[in-house]
Amino acid sequence: MSWKKLSVITLTAAMAVSVFSGCAKKEETGSQSQSKSPSATAATEELVDLEVWYSNLGFKPIEKGSKLYEFYKKELGVGVIHPYVEWNGGTSYLNQLNLKIAANEMPDMFFPQQGMEASLAKNGAIADLTDLLPKYAPNLWNAIPKDVWDIVKANDPTGQGRIYYVPGVLDYGRMGGLIRKDWLDKVGLPMPKTQEDFVKVLEAFRDKDPNGNGKKDELPTGGREQAAWMDELFAMYGVAMNEGKPDWDIYDGKLTYAAVTPNMKASLEFIAKLYKDGLLDKETLLNNKAQWDGKIDSDKVGIYYHWAEDAGGHVEKIFKNTNVKGDYSVLPIPEVPGFKGFYTQKKMGSPIWVVKNNKDQKKLMATMKLLNNLYDKSKWENLFYGAEGMHHEVKDGKKVSIAPDKSTQENKLFQPFNDLDTLEYKTNLLKNATSPERLWALGQNTRNMAENQKYVKTIAGDGLPASIYDGFADINNRTLYVEYATKIILGQYPISKFDEFVEKWNKSGGEEVTKRAREWYAKVKK
Repeated sequence: MSWKKLSVITLTAAMAVSVFSGCAKKEETGSQSQSKSPSATAATEELVDLEVWYSNLGFKPIEKGSKLYEFYKKELGVGVIHPYVEWNGGTSYLNQLNLKIAANEMPDMFFPQQGMEASLAKNGAIADLTDLLPKYAPNLWNAIPKDVWDIVKANDPTGQGRIYYVPGVLDYGRMGGLIRKDWLDKVGLPMPKTQEDFVKVLEAFRDKDPNGNGKKDELPTGGREQAAWMDELFAMYGVAMNEGKPDWDIYDGKLTYAAVTPNMKASLEFIAKLYKDGLLDKETLLNNKAQWDGKIDSDKVGIYYHWAEDAGGHVEKIFKNTNVKGDYSVLPIPEVPGFKGFYTQKKMGSPIWVVKNNKDQKKLMATMKLLNNLYDKSKWENLFYGAEGMHHEVKDGKKVSIAPDKSTQENKLFQPFNDLDTLEYKTNLLKNATSPERLWALGQNTRNMAENQKYVKTIAGDGLPASIYDGFADINNRTLYVEYATKIILGQYPISKFDEFVEKWNKSGGEEVTKRAREWYAKVKK
């Protein structure tokens, strides 16, 4: 098992941490001295409020004294303050987090983005957790396998073999293509097996009005800006992709960036034809998350790419908006001659938590208490259901989840089973949490979780550290790839320009990044 590739921090974030780092280094609050603090144990007995940042897709913030604040205080033993920060695919969140850090107002614990933990660690802004976790958060320490911790240490950006973040771990393939099975039935076609079948399905979705509203406004498939979130179109060509971001796998016997392979060239040529023929949403390269989700939830999208276990949430919204009971099933990988397709799996997820290198011992120890209780599996069921009356209700002595409502519900911040997860645990949890009236929709989640495992593959680049991109921010940010991919898809560039992209990529740092990646791979595979 290997650690997920991280990105290098943006220039803005690098400038931001420099403001903090000078103070952090002067205070010399290294983890070893922190863990031996005589006041540490006593500090955990007091209720301490912590500011915690995590993704929020539009739900209400957690404020002192609110319903979810009181729930977390009871379950986790600390007060949790969670301000609302727009997520927007992580972009707005990252920008606001950078500003917060630059103002020397770093949250006590937060979800890092785009490899920012590397720069923060180097500048002493986040806590060294190597000694803190075993002593003060043993539930967390023991929950994550030793080989995972070993890889985290090996990828330490300071080169000292220390731990600066809590990693996500997943034992199953979460991401896959999802297709409207009920639309297939309406147009009289079976589940596609080959690429030719797949194109016929897209044409039928475009032409035969499967949503039945008489408007022919169906979008056979599509994705989002930067050529992202349409990985099912790349998957059939064996392109390692992670949410639209090219990743690393073995091509011609060597670890190689998928964006510069013949597989990528073939997939872009195919996608460009889909766009030209009106089989791809014309706004694919403009859609942000909210816009693309809105189209899915308006009963317009035949095929999309995301979490297989989350299809039920979309079909519930479709039913609420249109009174149609849709069915999103897993799309098998269409067969393409000469290629072996797969959906990309990464068993080691993004860094989930980093902790402020806090000079306030009470806050630091309260954060350790939070992490320890958060990874106490006996609490996971209660954390899943959230606050009674807001996130769930009790019917006949059984907790029943309330459908998500952003106008009334505070953001359920801690879902450890999303970040340290097994297929068996998640499946059983979802089955037990589903009320009879929601079974038609949420039952699709558990069905799709199992089905998706037939088509996933753990890629060789699972675990690649952010350091391979040091000095090459444009490669890390996919700047050149996005430019060429979008112009090829739009028909502004012929497919022959792909070779020019590969040449430029290599000359602009790709050769050095590849050298570093292959050296890492040789080291971890010994």
